[in-house]
Amino acid sequence: MSGNSSVDVTFDIENPRMLIGGELVESASGRRYDCVNPADETLLAQVPEGSAEDVAAAVGAAQDAQPAWAAAGVAARAETIRRFAYAILEHGERLLQVEVKDSGNIISEMRRDVASSARQLNYYAALGYEMKGSTIPATPGNLHFTEREPYGVVGRIVPFNHPLMFAAAKLGAPLITGNTVVLKPSEQSPLSACYLGELAREIFPPGVVNVVTGFGKEAGEALVRHPEVKRLAFIGSVATGLHIQRSAAEVAVKQITLELGGKNPLIVFPDADMKKAIPGAIKGMNFGWQGQSCGSTSRLFLHDDIHDEFLAAMVERLSAMKIGDPLDEMSQIGPMISAAQIEKVRSFVGRAQEEGARLVTGGAPPPGFDSGYWWSPTIFADVTPDMYLARNEVFGPVLSVFRWRDIDEVIEIANGLEFGLSGSVWTRDLDTAITTARRIRSGYIWINGAGPHYPAVPFGGMKNSGLGREEAFDDMMSYTEEKAYSIVLQS
Repeated sequence: MSGNSSVDVTFDIENPRMLIGGELVESASGRRYDCVNPADETLLAQVPEGSAEDVAAAVGAAQDAQPAWAAAGVAARAETIRRFAYAILEHGERLLQVEVKDSGNIISEMRRDVASSARQLNYYAALGYEMKGSTIPATPGNLHFTEREPYGVVGRIVPFNHPLMFAAAKLGAPLITGNTVVLKPSEQSPLSACYLGELAREIFPPGVVNVVTGFGKEAGEALVRHPEVKRLAFIGSVATGLHIQRSAAEVAVKQITLELGGKNPLIVFPDADMKKAIPGAIKGMNFGWQGQSCGSTSRLFLHDDIHDEFLAAMVERLSAMKIGDPLDEMSQIGPMISAAQIEKVRSFVGRAQEEGARLVTGGAPPPGFDSGYWWSPTIFADVTPDMYLARNEVFGPVLSVFRWRDIDEVIEIANGLEFGLSGSVWTRDLDTAITTARRIRSGYIWINGAGPHYPAVPFGGMKNSGLGREEAFDDMMSYTEEKAYSIVLQS
């Protein structure tokens, strides 16, 4: 089987189906729910509403397929994963159309997600031979060694903000290690996962990859609580992550990876390169994704010496960004995912104003957008640590700006929340950069940068922002259990 074999699939966006045991199926109940375009609120599709019955069927199919998938060996699994990566690139433009209409994310940014999905899959395909055990110094007359074994069936629950990338790329680590997967996409943006399911159906043996759509309260909960799913991975909010831990622990001992929320600091020293730091702060806030990212650097700490100049230049640059049709290559900001997210942002903005934060720009939907879920990039200055906006994740395009002089105070504020996902430090002084970065209690720190993830660099949070690391070697190994052997030698 060539790694570059074409896969002939024509995905019908209006008729998505789940993938269970190699078959494209409706939900057991026959129920469907509406999926709308965030840009204009038009109906895109009616999506199968999966239930506990569908999850049970998917887990059963994954269990049946897992022994043969594991026995196929690393080389065969890697070849199949590489073919899947190639198929994603081959279908990239069509996937983009589906993804953008479903999520509202702008097409220029989503094009990077397609490339990243294929790159990460190929990374794990190549990394598979490093799934090694170890030898242990022998006691007299014995030989001791370990090897790695897959868990069996892995449950993955992914969010709405990067639906294609999280659905596709996150299959690499569990699949290369010999596990089979049941994937549950967000009910808010499930269509690219359904498309991926149709691609997977043509590439993987039946049951190796399964896709169950539906709501978290039923399909997601059933996946978390299934006693045969001993390995789970979730990306989403802190509240849901805590619930998953509690719910999973009620039925079985499970290994869980959690990438959760963030209220991430970006600290600018007076010697920073302003020409790079200003666009860096905009990029770090992920305005291209309407701020809907756990890694957004949504707390901006500007030294008093450069505060006013930096803020004015940032507002000027933001005002020049094009808000518009996410399918337009020139658009730089699209809609948010749902009316509920808009109302959440509106509530944060109102409360921030009531508590005395100064609205610098934005704070309302942009003019001229009469339908869809649109909100202007919003910046608040004069934010203090006690404000609700300063302490809670918005998951929207709202940036809090703090003025500072004492770096010890900044570090205290930066570390004073339950979150610890990422952070960013901007300075030309290497000693200052490293010293400051080491003091921030977050799992991933950029220095003179913000936003991008790099191949093989582990990503994950500290404190309530998560558990475990992804996108690197440790991610792959986390989908295996270590098994030890002690041999008594006979001579």
